[in-house]
This record gives sequence, C-alpha cells and structure tokens, in this order.
Amino acid sequence: MLGGALSVQFGAAVAASLFPRAGVAGVVTLRLVIAAVVLLAVCRPRLRGYDRRDWLVVAAFGVALAGMNGLIYAAIERIPLGVAVTVEVLGPLVLSVVAGRRPLSWLWAVLALGGVVLLGRGSVDGLDPVGVGFALGAAAMWAAYIVLSARTGTRFPRADGLALAMTVAAVLSLPLGVAASGTALLDPGILGLGAAVAVLSSVLPYSLEMLALRRMPTSTFAVLMSLGPAIATVAGYLVLGQALGLVQVLAIVLVVAASAGAVRTGPAAPG
Repeated sequence: MLGGALSVQFGAAVAASLFPRAGVAGVVTLRLVIAAVVLLAVCRPRLRGYDRRDWLVVAAFGVALAGMNGLIYAAIERIPLGVAVTVEVLGPLVLSVVAGRRPLSWLWAVLALGGVVLLGRGSVDGLDPVGVGFALGAAAMWAAYIVLSARTGTRFPRADGLALAMTVAAVLSLPLGVAASGTALLDPGILGLGAAVAVLSSVLPYSLEMLALRRMPTSTFAVLMSLGPAIATVAGYLVLGQALGLVQVLAIVLVVAASAGAVRTGPAAPG
C-alpha cells in the first residue's frame, strides 16, 4: 500500500517536471493513453453482454477519471504538490463525513477545514486561487471517482470496467493534448517520461493496491491512503524542490489526521 502511494505521488512529481516541455494537457494525455493501452492489453475486457446503463456508468467513470487527472495536474502547475494533494483529499473526506452520519464525523470535517485555512495563511505570497480552484475541482472528481468505481465494479468483472473507463478518459483527453502539445508528444524523451508517469501514477499503484487489499482490512487500507498529502509533500520537496513552511506542514498534518479519523469512524449503523 505504501509502495502504491509513493508511486502515485512521485509519478505526479515527475509529471510536474514534464509540464514545461509538454504542457499540462499533453502530460495528462500521455498518462491516460498509455495507461489505457496497458490496461486493455492486460485485462482484454469483453464488450458484449452489457446494457445501456452499464455503458453509461463506465462512461461516467471515464469522465471522472479524465477530470480528476486533468484538474489535479492543472493545480500542480500552479501550487505546490503537497498543497494540491491536501486540497484534493477533501473530496474523499467529505464523502466519508456524509456517509458516516455520526456527530464525530463532523469533528473531522472541522479539523480538515482548519488545515485548509492554515494552508492559505502558511505561505508568505499566498496560494494561487486558480490553482486552489483546480484542486477543489479535482477533489469533487475524486469523490465521484470513488462512487463510480464502486458502481462499475458491480457491473463489470475483474478490472474490465477500469480498463474501459480509462479508455474513455484517454479518448476525451486526446484532442486537448494534441491541440495543446502537437508533435511534442511524439518526442522520444517526452514519450519516455510520459510512459514513466503512466506506470508510476496508474499501472503500478493499481496493481500494488490490488495486492494490498488481499492482505489487509479495507479500513486499514483506507487509513493508509490518507497519507497521500504527506507523501506528496515529500515527493514535491525531493523531486521539485518545493519546501513548505512550518504552518503549511502543520496544515497538511491536520488534514491527514482528519482523513484518517473520518475513515476510522465509519458509517453509522442503519436505523
């Protein structure tokens, strides 16, 4: 699980280093297209036997994937990686609080809100509001991704739904990537780094998470996922040289604690 989390965040750091050469839309396109090709080759999903509702669900899942990837990369271009991922994790956190329906769940929401407020105050120059807006959009898409991933899993066997949704996301992003970056996407160096981003951010973490879920309870898995902002902060510092102030680090710790607490609280028993 930790290996998967490290892979995702360091993959995002590599992607950010590629932005000046290929642009945000180009990097998103490379990640989604290469990941889709790999998943289709590995899963070889069947296309028959599904009704209209099944295809609508997988299409919506693909839209969520494309939106989540595009928005978080647009945010990373404008604000530090650790800050962007901290704001993004608010999506799953809000989803956990709403599903929890417990008084304690709202405590975690308040704690997370305090962390986000500190993020804005912890920078001398302040945070780019457009970048924060993109990160909030990514948070909403991540929440949608969680809901649609569960629905897709009940309708498609194995990882077939993920492979098909990734293909939808790749098709949606391709025109934007080509329009923004053109033939730069075919440059061997950019293509190689794009493949590294796809493997680090999609193929490898999905595989490692699948193995982890076979060996640990789902609750433990979810708590470890909440470490994403902390790992992103380390990746941003090591790969991109993005050092954060003490107040911002404290803010990220608050959001991580709130996310872990919300998951551990769990949903209320049906009454």
